[in-house]
Amino acid sequence: MNADPGSAQITNFQTSDGVTIEAEYRLSSNIRAIAVLSHPHPLYGGAMNNNVVQALFDSLPLDAIGTLRYNFRGVGNSEGGHGDGRLEILDSQAAFAFASQLSDAVPVFSIGYSFGADVSLSADDSDLAGWIGIASPLALLEPKEMKAGKDQRPTLLLVPENDQFRSISDAHAICEPWVATTVEKVAQADHFFLGVTQPVTERASSFISEIINQD
Repeated sequence: MNADPGSAQITNFQTSDGVTIEAEYRLSSNIRAIAVLSHPHPLYGGAMNNNVVQALFDSLPLDAIGTLRYNFRGVGNSEGGHGDGRLEILDSQAAFAFASQLSDAVPVFSIGYSFGADVSLSADDSDLAGWIGIASPLALLEPKEMKAGKDQRPTLLLVPENDQFRSISDAHAICEPWVATTVEKVAQADHFFLGVTQPVTERASSFISEIINQD
């Protein structure tokens, strides 16, 4: 589609427990949707400039999908401290709500990577149209309690072929009871996607486009 991706805008928003979260967004021309991007584990260097998050942040707007990325509490200029994934659910939910205010009448999608996948799969908002979990450990938070697994809205799990933390067979088994979830392999990738982000960005874009076109 090659839409004008627009320039990145620095902003912040507040969580329901009063924590100010650092964020950045990019809105494409003729925007069709907004993707909220949640980053990897803060205690292991995860931040919103991670390679996978960066690739999504830059590429999706070219397909007229706006992007909003944010630092979990305690990371970068975000207030607060690490909350073991539980408090970070509030960060994701606030990001979903903020994204819905950025452009009227377009669907909001959640895309989380690693720790950010477990957290954002556990978070919900009434304006959310679906979830994408990339290399989700399905262990940092209880999969049976994840909102995405219980919901009729579509969920896509992208599992690296050589993931060091969760095999695709295990992901299939864990998510077998989930209501509307598709599990797909990302060939030749491991958990960190070094040099292998393009298949992720392309599949994220196509998944969002598929959902939009159904409506």
